[in-house]
Amino acid sequence: MNDNILDQELGWEDEIENEGSPRRVLEPGEYPFTVLGFERARYAGSEKVAPCNQAILHLRVDAPDGESEMNVNLFLLKRFEWKLCQFFTSIGLRKHGEKLRMNWAAVTGKTGRCRITKRTYKDKTGADRETNDLDEFLDPLGAPSMQQAGGFTPGAF
Repeated sequence: MNDNILDQELGWEDEIENEGSPRRVLEPGEYPFTVLGFERARYAGSEKVAPCNQAILHLRVDAPDGESEMNVNLFLLKRFEWKLCQFFTSIGLRKHGEKLRMNWAAVTGKTGRCRITKRTYKDKTGADRETNDLDEFLDPLGAPSMQQAGGFTPGAF
């Protein structure tokens, strides 16, 4: 996803054809994803989260019956450092226990795994709707788990 193209202004009589990406609601589970792109933004703050830099990830989530696109907000605050570590570990740019300088230029095109949940909410008209939330970024397949990262090998005494 190229933000320069997305921000290109259309003329009043330009041709259009892009109907947008499908917004399917996936069943809860673990899915592979691809980072399509990201935006650097500034979060204004709320009662729960202080004003801060924010990365808005654009992800394609691949399900057995098709794909879905979703946006995930990552807040660049110390209290959410764990989520940033999860993300960079999931896409293979960081190993457990490793200090890492976040390289946002390298995230587009990377793949990882995530756990998706489903949530119900009321829309502006009061109708019940369902949406997905990305609950957790998961370790790459075959990567040592967090418990093993410290050098512990099960069964080795």
